[in-house]
Amino acid sequence: MSIMKKQKIWSVVLGVYLLCYFFRIPEYFVLRTDQTWVGEAIVHKVIGILILFAVSAGAKLTITQIGFVKEKALCNLLKGLAFGCAVFVLAYSVEIAIAAMQGSFRSLQLYVSAYAISRNTGYRTEILFFLICIIGNIVNVVMEEGIFRGLFQRLLEKKYSFMLSAMIASCLFGVWHMIGPVRNYADGTMSMNGMIANIVMLVVTSTLVGFKFAMLTQMTGSLYMAMGDHFVNNTIVNLLHVVSDIGADEMMVVRVAIAQSVSFILVLAYYICRCRKKV
Repeated sequence: MSIMKKQKIWSVVLGVYLLCYFFRIPEYFVLRTDQTWVGEAIVHKVIGILILFAVSAGAKLTITQIGFVKEKALCNLLKGLAFGCAVFVLAYSVEIAIAAMQGSFRSLQLYVSAYAISRNTGYRTEILFFLICIIGNIVNVVMEEGIFRGLFQRLLEKKYSFMLSAMIASCLFGVWHMIGPVRNYADGTMSMNGMIANIVMLVVTSTLVGFKFAMLTQMTGSLYMAMGDHFVNNTIVNLLHVVSDIGADEMMVVRVAIAQSVSFILVLAYYICRCRKKV
């Protein structure tokens, strides 16, 4: 592959990334759809899907080549959903056990909330809001998995190994999530130190989660298992809440940390075992 072609790959990846961020920023700072009844920053995600398919077509990549493989699609999707649910069953159990030992656990409650960095906000029980939450998160996983584990991964693998490509795409995915703390600081609801701490936490955890999704995609040959796991990861914290004497989801950070740490370790261990068997 010529140097010009290699440079073009980086131009496309960074160009698409910055273009998606260009639409992400005004939605977070102006439209603020995630703080409305919608509960999800969905506008730039829909635009991102359009960008994904337009750029893929321009790069002569088919839908199948970027990971939307029809073969075993439902099976892989169900595997991702099951895997995501399993690790969150563990995470919720630990959170409930801690609250129970402290004598503060009251109940598990099912309602729709909007995601916040430290705890969720809002309380909606109407069927319409459950549907909106589910649809919003479907749009989210299609866009993010399609862009980061689909388009970016395929383009970068034209120049680098799978591992390095996954690391680059995952780092971009990590930085993608820093916008929340920046907005909180701009709104005056978070200190400078708080913003920096939350940015570091979100970038590191999102990078690791992105790498986990990349490994799932590599092992299954499609995006669907990663999409299923990603959907559970994003949706369950907005629907199932641990209520204690001091409020709801007070230990949500602990819950998410447990779920993501366990799932990352399991996927990494399985990926390493698969690689050793192939040698």
